[in-house]
Amino acid sequence: MAEFVPVDPFDLLIFGGTGDLARRKLLPALFHRDRDEQFSADSRIVAISRGDMDDAAYAEWVHDALAAQLTEKELEPAVWARFSARLCHYSLDMQDDSGWSGLADRLDDTHSRNRVFYLATAPSLFGTIAAQIAQAGLADTRSRIVLEKPVGHDFDSAREINDAVGAVFAESQIYRIDHYLGKETVQNVLALRFGNSLFEPLWARGAVDHVQITVAENLGVGQRFDFYNRTGALRDMVQNHMLQLLCMVAMEPPASMHHDDIRNEKIKVLRALKPITLDVVDRVTVRGRYTAGIVDGEPVPGYREEGDDPEINTAEQDTETFVAIKAEIDNWRWNGTPFYLRTGKRMARKLSEIVF
Repeated sequence: MAEFVPVDPFDLLIFGGTGDLARRKLLPALFHRDRDEQFSADSRIVAISRGDMDDAAYAEWVHDALAAQLTEKELEPAVWARFSARLCHYSLDMQDDSGWSGLADRLDDTHSRNRVFYLATAPSLFGTIAAQIAQAGLADTRSRIVLEKPVGHDFDSAREINDAVGAVFAESQIYRIDHYLGKETVQNVLALRFGNSLFEPLWARGAVDHVQITVAENLGVGQRFDFYNRTGALRDMVQNHMLQLLCMVAMEPPASMHHDDIRNEKIKVLRALKPITLDVVDRVTVRGRYTAGIVDGEPVPGYREEGDDPEINTAEQDTETFVAIKAEIDNWRWNGTPFYLRTGKRMARKLSEIVF
């Protein structure tokens, strides 16, 4: 039976507290942790967004979000009463200097709490938010900052973000999160590989013809259109979720299960990936975009029909919602064994699988 360890009193500040990630992932997860009595009575969850709402209105919004995802039995009234009492909302334009001192005043009290800053925003805001946190005096050595993927748009922007956040927080305080890795089946991949003496000798090119890694979604972009139109499936899924899965499948046994040792083996896999050059890109990659059709017997709109901003929702946009890639790893274990990665939205069914 799982053991749940209570955590010290905290203030969890969710920047983007009314966004899609908070609604679909963070708040349900936090509710479940409160249900399992992991939170102290005086811990708080502070949502920060540009939305004009008070604490009561935000609690109502959260209740509606949870009710849409949890069963009536899961949304226990007693747990909700405890959870809702933790919820606060602070309206803030994160790029504006004004308002940050008010946030500091809102948080200031006689209780000693650890502060966690969860940045569930566009990555272009990460550096700005970190600098404003420092300017407002909100962080100390106990504080932690969480950067939700993707960290940047490309190599240069990722470096800029890391430099900006690193100017405020020590590396030990920074958590770069790929929430996909929290799934139980994903975490079990390493146990399946290295805890099973039958599989490990066969986990190589001599016994494996190819590997298929598929992450298919039957949903469209929905309310994430503005974000997705700037990102696309390659940056949203392949460079984080799917490469993490590839690394866990292909990596060598780590010296220990410590995160540093696992990370080092993943890096070796990434460095061994054969570059996809211009002369082969059309033979080893496919990009596509969904159009209007039928999913689960219901009519669904096409990609461009889901956007409502005429300035970005244009025929010239070539944002992809489907990607397929043939990847090759140039090392002794996997040389000659292709890895086929594919991911897309509005697929026939929701599916995540690794096939050998």
